[in-house]
Amino acid sequence: MDWKRKLTSRKFWAAVVNFITQLMIAFHTTDSEAAQVAAVIMAGAGVIAYIVGEGLADAANVEPEIYIADADDEKLEPPDE
Repeated sequence: MDWKRKLTSRKFWAAVVNFITQLMIAFHTTDSEAAQVAAVIMAGAGVIAYIVGEGLADAANVEPEIYIADADDEKLEPPDE
Protein backbone atom coordinates (compact mmCIF):
# COMPACT_ATOMS: atom_id res chain seq x y z
CA MET A 1 0.00 0.00 0.00
CA ASP A 2 1.30 3.46 -0.90
CA TRP A 3 0.94 5.31 2.41
CA LYS A 4 2.34 8.57 1.06
CA ARG A 5 -0.46 8.69 -1.47
CA LYS A 6 -3.10 7.64 1.08
CA LEU A 7 -2.06 10.29 3.61
CA THR A 8 -2.41 13.02 1.01
CA SER A 9 -5.77 11.77 -0.29
CA ARG A 10 -8.83 13.85 0.56
CA LYS A 11 -11.03 10.80 -0.03
CA PHE A 12 -9.07 8.83 2.58
CA TRP A 13 -9.47 11.56 5.21
CA ALA A 14 -13.16 12.00 4.39
CA ALA A 15 -13.63 8.25 4.94
CA VAL A 16 -11.78 8.45 8.28
CA VAL A 17 -13.92 11.39 9.41
CA ASN A 18 -17.11 9.66 8.29
CA PHE A 19 -16.22 6.46 10.17
CA ILE A 20 -15.34 8.24 13.40
CA THR A 21 -18.32 10.59 13.39
CA GLN A 22 -20.68 7.69 12.66
CA LEU A 23 -19.22 5.83 15.64
CA MET A 24 -19.71 8.89 17.81
CA ILE A 25 -23.33 9.20 16.72
CA ALA A 26 -23.86 5.48 17.39
CA PHE A 27 -22.61 6.04 20.94
CA HIS A 28 -25.07 8.92 21.38
CA THR A 29 -22.73 11.91 21.39
CA THR A 30 -24.15 15.23 20.31
CA ASP A 31 -24.00 16.45 16.73
CA SER A 32 -21.93 19.39 17.94
CA GLU A 33 -19.28 17.10 19.46
CA ALA A 34 -19.15 15.00 16.29
CA ALA A 35 -18.71 18.15 14.18
CA GLN A 36 -15.89 19.35 16.42
CA VAL A 37 -14.08 16.02 16.17
CA ALA A 38 -14.51 16.03 12.38
CA ALA A 39 -13.05 19.54 12.20
CA VAL A 40 -10.04 18.54 14.31
CA ILE A 41 -9.37 15.45 12.18
CA MET A 42 -9.61 17.42 8.93
CA ALA A 43 -7.29 20.11 10.31
CA GLY A 44 -4.76 17.44 11.25
CA ALA A 45 -5.18 15.79 7.86
CA GLY A 46 -4.36 19.08 6.17
CA VAL A 47 -1.15 19.38 8.15
CA ILE A 48 -0.16 15.77 7.41
CA ALA A 49 -0.92 16.17 3.70
CA TYR A 50 1.14 19.36 3.56
CA ILE A 51 4.13 17.77 5.30
CA VAL A 52 4.07 14.65 3.12
CA GLY A 53 3.53 16.70 -0.04
CA GLU A 54 6.42 19.04 0.74
CA GLY A 55 8.65 16.08 1.55
CA LEU A 56 7.86 14.49 -1.79
CA ALA A 57 8.48 17.77 -3.60
CA ASP A 58 11.80 18.25 -1.81
CA ALA A 59 12.83 14.68 -2.60
CA ALA A 60 12.06 15.22 -6.29
CA ASN A 61 14.30 18.32 -6.41
CA VAL A 62 17.42 16.65 -4.96
CA GLU A 63 20.25 16.57 -7.44
CA PRO A 64 22.18 13.32 -7.66
CA GLU A 65 25.72 13.35 -6.32
CA ILE A 66 28.12 12.96 -9.22
CA TYR A 67 31.78 12.24 -8.84
CA ILE A 68 34.60 11.72 -11.25
CA ALA A 69 36.97 8.78 -10.87
CA ASP A 70 40.51 8.67 -12.17
CA ALA A 71 42.06 5.69 -13.92
CA ASP A 72 42.58 3.90 -10.59
CA ASP A 73 38.88 4.43 -9.74
CA GLU A 74 39.74 6.77 -6.90
CA LYS A 75 37.13 9.36 -6.16
CA LEU A 76 38.07 12.89 -7.19
CA GLU A 77 36.28 16.00 -6.00
CA PRO A 78 33.70 17.36 -8.44
CA PRO A 79 34.70 20.54 -10.26
CA ASP A 80 33.43 23.82 -8.84
CA GLU A 81 30.43 25.18 -10.67
